[in-house]
Amino acid sequence: MRHPMKEAPNYTNACLVMGFVNLFWMFIFIWITIGMWAVMATGYAIDKCISWLARRRAT
Repeated sequence: MRHPMKEAPNYTNACLVMGFVNLFWMFIFIWITIGMWAVMATGYAIDKCISWLARRRAT
C-alpha cells in the first residue's frame, strides 16, 4: 500500500541564514588575514556578480 507523498519542507529561510553566516565568517577571515580593503573589494565584487546575474536573468 503506497501513501501519497507529503509536501517537501520549505528550507528557504534556513538557507538564507546559513548563507549569511558563511559570508560573515568569510569576511571576518579575509579582514583578519588581508585587511578591511580586501573585504570591501570582495563585497564590491560579489555585488557586481549579483547585479550581473540579475540583469542576465531579466532578459
